[in-house]
Amino acid sequence: TLVFNKIRSTLQSRGLKVLESVHTIFDVEKHEAITEIPAPTEDLKGKVIDEVQKGYYLNDKIIRFAKVVVGK
Repeated sequence: TLVFNKIRSTLQSRGLKVLESVHTIFDVEKHEAITEIPAPTEDLKGKVIDEVQKGYYLNDKIIRFAKVVVGK
């Protein structure tokens, strides 16, 4: 874990940030929809229910889209 923490801190110091997705409105510019499921509540329709794979920014540019499950 020491190596992992060193790599993570180095990447973060160079501008790497995690894209927060859960319970946000689905955005095709940031997210890749893996599947749609019935929304458990009315306010979650059109929003990200679950995150299958995290997305990342590097210096405010998306380098990997978040793979998400969307409520419909």
